[in-house]
Amino acid sequence: MNKTLSTIFLFIFLLLLQVLILNNINFIRNINPYLYIAFVFIYPLKENRFPFLFLSFLLGLFIDFFSDSGGIHAFSILSIAYIRLFFIRVFFKKLPTDYSFFNLKSEAFGKVFNYVTTLTIIHHLIYFSFINFSFQNISVVLLNTMYSSIFTLILFFLGTYIFTKKQ
Repeated sequence: MNKTLSTIFLFIFLLLLQVLILNNINFIRNINPYLYIAFVFIYPLKENRFPFLFLSFLLGLFIDFFSDSGGIHAFSILSIAYIRLFFIRVFFKKLPTDYSFFNLKSEAFGKVFNYVTTLTIIHHLIYFSFINFSFQNISVVLLNTMYSSIFTLILFFLGTYIFTKKQ
């Protein structure tokens, strides 16, 4: 499949999955899986970051529109999309010359797990910090971040295990 077409399909699939199904799962008030951030993990690396940052912002904005959350999703996903390259350099030791050959499926599971977990926790910490927006609720922010991160990571790794082809 064409890379542009597969990116559009991924964008629409994650948007509809989040809006129609995952936003309706609600454990203990604020604990939800936020699987739409998988777009940041799966999107291919390129030299020009603007289209990726724009699409990430647009995905977050659409999630905000359907969730009535006022831009929190857009800011959270844009934040992890912006810092993604730093963590790719840290966890995978990749340079800009390696970007065209980089594929998450070909990397060791431990590195992928650390990378995905770190970005998920950062996203959820930003998201829940803006929802509560008070230092009095720091325990609520940390608990919601932990539980939602665990829920999101389970769904992400389960989904990648189910939908990847055995080679």
